[in-house]
Amino acid sequence: MPKPTTTFSKLHLSNQAIPKISLQTLLIVPFVLQIFAAVGLTGYLSFRNGQKAINELANRLSSEVSDRIDQHLDTYLATPQQINQINADAIKLGQLDLQNFPKVGHFFWKEMQVFNVGYIFYSSAQGNYVGSGYFLDPGKIAIDELSAKTKGKTHSYHTDGQGNRIHLEYVYDYEPRNDLVYKQAIRSRKPIWSKITNWEGFPEILSIASGYPIYNNKSLQGVLVVDIRLSQISDYLRKIAVSSSGKIFIVERDGMLVASSSQEHPFKITNKKAERINAVNSSDILIKSTATYLNKIFGSFREITENHNLQFTEKGRRQFVRTAPWQDEFGLDWLVVVVVPESDFTEQINANTRTTVLLCAGALLLAVYLGFWTSGHIVQSIFTIVTASEAIAAGKLDQKVPDSNVQELGILAGSFNCMAEQLRESFAALENTNEELEIRVKERTKELSQALYNLQTTQSQLVQTEKMSSLGQMVAGIAHEINNPVSFIHGNIICTKEYIQELLAIINLYEKYYPHPTDEIQQSLKNCDMDFLKEDLEKMLNSMQEGTNRIKDIVLNLRNFSRLDESQLKEVDLRSGLESTLLILQHRLKSSDKRPAIEVVKNYGNLPEVECYPGLLNQVFMNILSNAIDAIEELQTNRTNNKLTILISTEMTAKNCAIVRIRDNGFGIAENLLPKIFDPFFTTKPVGKGTGLGLSIAYQIVRDKHQGELICTSKLGEGTQFAIVLPQNIRCHKKD
Repeated sequence: MPKPTTTFSKLHLSNQAIPKISLQTLLIVPFVLQIFAAVGLTGYLSFRNGQKAINELANRLSSEVSDRIDQHLDTYLATPQQINQINADAIKLGQLDLQNFPKVGHFFWKEMQVFNVGYIFYSSAQGNYVGSGYFLDPGKIAIDELSAKTKGKTHSYHTDGQGNRIHLEYVYDYEPRNDLVYKQAIRSRKPIWSKITNWEGFPEILSIASGYPIYNNKSLQGVLVVDIRLSQISDYLRKIAVSSSGKIFIVERDGMLVASSSQEHPFKITNKKAERINAVNSSDILIKSTATYLNKIFGSFREITENHNLQFTEKGRRQFVRTAPWQDEFGLDWLVVVVVPESDFTEQINANTRTTVLLCAGALLLAVYLGFWTSGHIVQSIFTIVTASEAIAAGKLDQKVPDSNVQELGILAGSFNCMAEQLRESFAALENTNEELEIRVKERTKELSQALYNLQTTQSQLVQTEKMSSLGQMVAGIAHEINNPVSFIHGNIICTKEYIQELLAIINLYEKYYPHPTDEIQQSLKNCDMDFLKEDLEKMLNSMQEGTNRIKDIVLNLRNFSRLDESQLKEVDLRSGLESTLLILQHRLKSSDKRPAIEVVKNYGNLPEVECYPGLLNQVFMNILSNAIDAIEELQTNRTNNKLTILISTEMTAKNCAIVRIRDNGFGIAENLLPKIFDPFFTTKPVGKGTGLGLSIAYQIVRDKHQGELICTSKLGEGTQFAIVLPQNIRCHKKD
């Protein structure tokens, strides 16, 4: 076995040029860097994920809160409309007599027990009035009445647990027809919401009223009204836990506050009267800054027509904002805004970040200490293995490394000791592997060669098919262009012949009935030799007609050959394809300075139409006939006094196969070359006169496309014959 001493010496010399790093440094530094990078990356990703989680949590929380508020507003603000509808239905059904105010007041009192609203009342068109609600004492329900019985004054009665009037609490002046909701309801003639106003008699209370006009045969009876206090909406907003310092507020489109979750009222009291304030003037800093930001971004609250999740910075702190328009079918158009400060979520994240930094520092110090301690033990054991490795590289395979109390190093030492014993076997196995590899390389090379062959075959087919397709298109174009003027000339010759015959007949009549013409006419007849002119003119016209007939036949054959681009399977007469191909090659069959004309002998048998691809089959005829002409010309170059002949015959076999034989008396093909003539790029022609693709393509067209056979027989010096065998019906042949 050869020893790797020389190789090791070169490796040792090349390694001396590389800067040396101690193993202890190599063990400690990457270890510490990995820990530092891992912990730092973990902290960074934790921070980033925390920020992302904050955004997602804030947006989700805002969306959920906004949805809850929308649901509450849908339910709470639909209640007044439902109450009015119930009362209107009761009046229509006669269950509620508007003339019986005590009963109506008691009915409203019962509804107050069921529904969470502020006040329910009815104002008649005559100025009478009856209602029930939390008018004087927020904890007790009163019944109010203005009628002829009360003598033009409104009486407010305290009630017991059954809604009975106990005693008169309060008497005051009140004209219900001056109420804003009354005027708006009769003006709109349909259920509506009034504007937010101060409660009549208690200006420190803001409310909104739902009005429902009652008509009897288009005559106004009065207006049903349900009041709700805006403070009830604010109370609900304060119950929603957004975050420790988050805020919710509702504004009208002009920016005036409707309700808010702030502990401060969304209005101010001036002279014991509640005055509404704009959100941008709110005493709550967060509501004020949010409203200012929204006005800056959108221009006004009226421009906010859909839900938005936004962020803005206030004094260096991010604020998450959710806007949600809320509307109903009775005219309310409010905007619900939820704002959550980022600081409500970041306290725990900042604490976790500080903990992470401290843990990173501790882990880094511990990693350095453990690295120094472990590297000392590892380096000593590895140095022993390195020394033994250098000895083995020098060819001394009898090395043995002592065992170690470290499990991995002990395993390494045991493995190293086995290495020397297995090395010789490894060299032998390597030689065997090289031999197997060479065999596999040869097999793979053979496969690649076959693939290359297939690729070349396909490429050759594409090239030749494209050439023949272009030739067919050119021939079709030429035939089309020639056919038009020839048809014109042919048609006119017939007419010209008839006209000349009529003129000659007239001349004969003149000669018969005017036998003595003038001297001038006699001299002209003598000069033109009229008898010869009559005889030769008819011969000339007949010759011209035969010429046009010949041109039409040529054009017809050109059209048949131009079917090279036909790709559909159809039944055709093979003889028409042969004739068209011969017409294309007519110029090569004529005599030249180097040889006489080549005679084409046709022996067409009784051949029916055959199912085939006409264009591809014309390509086969073209390639075989071209090769036959080339073979004859090659023979004529070497010999003389030979009759140059191409024999074409067709017949039908008993097995419903058509056979087309094309035989030439050319030079022939050597017997040892016959098996190769259908191989791509193989040719017996001189360099530059053939590509070796024609017969290969013809063979594949006959065999693959037509399920037929292409058989070549040849004898050197006597000529070559190609037999094209085609089934009459390709589809049936495939099934068989």
